[in-house]
Order: sequence, then structure tokens, then C-alpha cells
Amino acid sequence: MIQPFHLAIPVKNLETTRKFYGEILGLQEGRSSESWIDWNFFGHQLSTHVKAEEVSFVKGNDVDGKNIPVRHFGVVLEWQNWHDLSKRLEKFVKENKISFIVEPYIRFKGQVGEQATMFFLDYSHNALEFKSFKDMSNLFKK
Repeated sequence: MIQPFHLAIPVKNLETTRKFYGEILGLQEGRSSESWIDWNFFGHQLSTHVKAEEVSFVKGNDVDGKNIPVRHFGVVLEWQNWHDLSKRLEKFVKENKISFIVEPYIRFKGQVGEQATMFFLDYSHNALEFKSFKDMSNLFKK
């Protein structure tokens, strides 16, 4: 079993944070206070702390012809789970509740690191990437 990581990120407010992480991503809320919420982020602990002055837009680098946000986090899902999530998120895109930075697609097609990936922002401009490898043994291969 992989040890769970803990990540703390700044958010603008708890109302929009609950909407994004709870309603849109469907994460289970853990402990909370008036200034933070812990989330079960696919078995890892994500802490969202209200600190509006630290919220900022992320800058990107060119990767595979796309402007990829340098500061981002996410999870590597099983192949079918990634496809299920991308379809679920498309519903929220159509409702104008989120927008993709990089729409779901297959990156590095035909190469060892071939992967499904998508990038989007939460309501506090934190960039998230969800990806999947059809062959998980390629996760760290060059």
C-alpha cells in the first residue's frame, strides 16, 4: 500500500471550496473549522485553508504542445476511472461550472509514457491534473 500524502493549499473561501471539491469532484469532507477543510482526496489528505492573499494564477510550460500549469497536483487513476471522471466533469463544463485548461486527451501517444490527462482549475485557481496510464508499469519509465 502506498502511504497517503498530505497537501495543504490556499483557497478563497469555504463556500466555493465545498462546491468544487464536495459537489463537483465528489470528495468526502473530513474535519473542518471556520478557516479550513480536510478532504479525502482519493485516499490522501487534502487540506484547503482560507488564505485569499495566497491565491494566484499559475504559470505554465510547454509540454506536448500544451501550456501546462507548473504548479499543479492530482492523482493517477485507473484507466476506466479516468474516463468515467472525464465524462462526469464534461457535465460541469457544459453547465459552465468549470473549464478545462487542457481538455481530456491522450498525451505522448505511441510512446512509453502514453497517458490520458486533463487539467482544470478549482475556484481558487489551484491547478489539478488527473491522469492515467493504460499500462501502470510505465508510470516512471523513461
